[in-house]
Amino acid sequence: MPDFQDRVLKCVDCGAEFVFTAGEQHFFHDKNFKNEPKRCKPCKTKRQGSSGSSARAETMTSCSQCGRETTVPFKPTQGRPVYCRECFLSRKAASAGAGAGNR
Repeated sequence: MPDFQDRVLKCVDCGAEFVFTAGEQHFFHDKNFKNEPKRCKPCKTKRQGSSGSSARAETMTSCSQCGRETTVPFKPTQGRPVYCRECFLSRKAASAGAGAGNR
């Protein structure tokens, strides 16, 4: 395994220098990534934000338990129940309480 040491790289977008840490290099090596990073963290974040991938799709639907209109951060799958926040949290709390007695 290579000996990783912090390296200074130059961002292709803003030209600023940034550190490609030994830990990041180890991660890249473990994942078999062939290319080192080209952008500093602020430019990478800005680039990801502009692609629209960080925006969640909100879908209007009816709660399967109480019937109230609600928005969910995903596209519901047919045949699977969808709950409003209150019903979801109450079901989650009920299942957590039921599971505690099985230990």
